[in-house]
Amino acid sequence: MLYSNIYRTKYAEFLKIDFPRIPFTSDYEVFSKMSSLGKRLTDLHLLKSPELNPPIAKFEGHGNSEVVRVNFVEKENRVYINETQYFEDISKEVFEYQIGGYDVLSKWLKDRKGRYLTLDETITYCKIATAIYRTIAIQQEIDILYPSCENALL
Repeated sequence: MLYSNIYRTKYAEFLKIDFPRIPFTSDYEVFSKMSSLGKRLTDLHLLKSPELNPPIAKFEGHGNSEVVRVNFVEKENRVYINETQYFEDISKEVFEYQIGGYDVLSKWLKDRKGRYLTLDETITYCKIATAIYRTIAIQQEIDILYPSCENALL
């Protein structure tokens, strides 16, 4: 429910000052669908979902994988980490996705600035991009169900 853009927009001011109030529906079918979406989100965010394969992004270019600077080039759908290496097939919407006020993909790379990415780290980054991409799609599904929850509160 907390991933509903409708919910977040409607209660934006309230969410700034208090803990979120979670509406519960008395409609079992709606509850079951919403629970299933929540489970998918959990698995995605823990990077344990089969939906992460194949990843939407890939690491390309030649070099030593050092994170020199993070540069998103929208027209190329690429996130450069140095002059010659980049993650490709990352849309602006995915790159700018925020959790807790942070751009997830940008922050992840900036936290590794001056380091050389390992193979496992490049795979993890691609999985995180995929998790965000799938999260955005699930949020749209949640928004479709949200009015049913709001109208059928216990």
